[in-house]
Amino acid sequence: MSFSDFSYAGEYNEFRQHELRKRRLNMVDGNLTANDSSHVGGQSARVYQNGYWGFASATQPAGADKLGNLALANASALQVFGGESRPLPQQAYQGEHGIACQPNWSSEQLIEWLQEVTALTQNRYEKVVSVTAVALDEYHDKFVQNSLGARAYNNISRALVYLLLTVKDKDDKPVELSHIISGKGSFGNLDLAMASVEPQLDGLYEHLLAKREAVHADGGLQNVVLAPNLAGMLAHEAMGHPCEADLVLGGAVTGDKRGQRIASDLITMVDFAHSYNGEELAVPVYADDEGTPAQDVTLIKQGVLTDFMHNRETASRFDNSATGNARAYSPDDEPLIRMRNTAILPGTSNLDDMIADVEDGYYLMKTGNGQADTTTEFMFGINLGYEIKDGKLGRAIKDTTLSGSAIKMLQTVDAVSDDMHWESAGYCGKKQPMVVSMGGPAIRAKAQLGGE
Repeated sequence: MSFSDFSYAGEYNEFRQHELRKRRLNMVDGNLTANDSSHVGGQSARVYQNGYWGFASATQPAGADKLGNLALANASALQVFGGESRPLPQQAYQGEHGIACQPNWSSEQLIEWLQEVTALTQNRYEKVVSVTAVALDEYHDKFVQNSLGARAYNNISRALVYLLLTVKDKDDKPVELSHIISGKGSFGNLDLAMASVEPQLDGLYEHLLAKREAVHADGGLQNVVLAPNLAGMLAHEAMGHPCEADLVLGGAVTGDKRGQRIASDLITMVDFAHSYNGEELAVPVYADDEGTPAQDVTLIKQGVLTDFMHNRETASRFDNSATGNARAYSPDDEPLIRMRNTAILPGTSNLDDMIADVEDGYYLMKTGNGQADTTTEFMFGINLGYEIKDGKLGRAIKDTTLSGSAIKMLQTVDAVSDDMHWESAGYCGKKQPMVVSMGGPAIRAKAQLGGE
């Protein structure tokens, strides 16, 4: 990759070369129903001039000069609306970072594996009536330069398999549960040996058998213990988005709460740039798509709202440093403020003890979907959970919902486990999709459950 020079375009400018490859194979009961792949590449330029941004992109090589001039013309066209230019932060990153990928699997190898795991499931679990097995991988390759001197290369790659098993309950209605195996890199980086997959499927099947006899949860405000993956979802969806500075400027409830207590003092929440406890995370961002050095952002510290995630423009508006959160999903997308690896940090409690101290409540383990808004109001679908009676796990519960205000819920947290679970299997939606990871320990709190 050779970088160009178009530093004359506007007060500030950036140029990005971006490649995105994706693949998806879908097998239902041994029948291959999808085998899709895509490969897009392109270039884009963005220019800041007199308080306005101009953007231009091309799928064919167009060069920094041409795209930079187009972007400048787009920014200049907006000057009729007036405006005020703000000095942007001057950080500029130089460096190259890629994920060490093992040799990837071919589509033929993946089809053989999907057939093998389907046959294993059909032969091993007598009550399973349907098996869906999905394999997905994606590869993001970006070169970014800007007029401040940034010259950055960043690669993000991930692979995952999604296993969905279906049984019938006592009323002959389908009951489903899924399990995901995912990680950064390629399929060669995942442990997909059947000796490793079998015990994971065994656990999934045991939960399915329990769900066949599931009962309705009691609706209303309940004592709940959220498993670590659910705590990660809460961190991302319900509290992460309201801490993105562009949404704060758009009216998020967090706007006037910096320095205020919004959660239990057991809650500390961080958006990590690339590493945690000395290990590189699933979505390592060393420099964002504005060429800004990426830094960790502590959003909540011991219950107090401390900071927001920024791009260059919002950092200027808040008189803060840019944090390296500007990211674009595809070559023709503009960078938006996006999370990277967002997590609630572990506490000191033991999960078993947290459950044992609950006289009447629920242990919630899996979610199928979730949504939230900038008021921190959220609703998650719960597709695996158990009663807690006198400190012990009881019957499985039917699919239900968990809802409420994340701020109000986090204020009730009275225990945080000492373990940590990271997950990077889905996408974050905010005008464009984005690869993110989320993490957390188990937390115990009060929240609204849907009833019968």
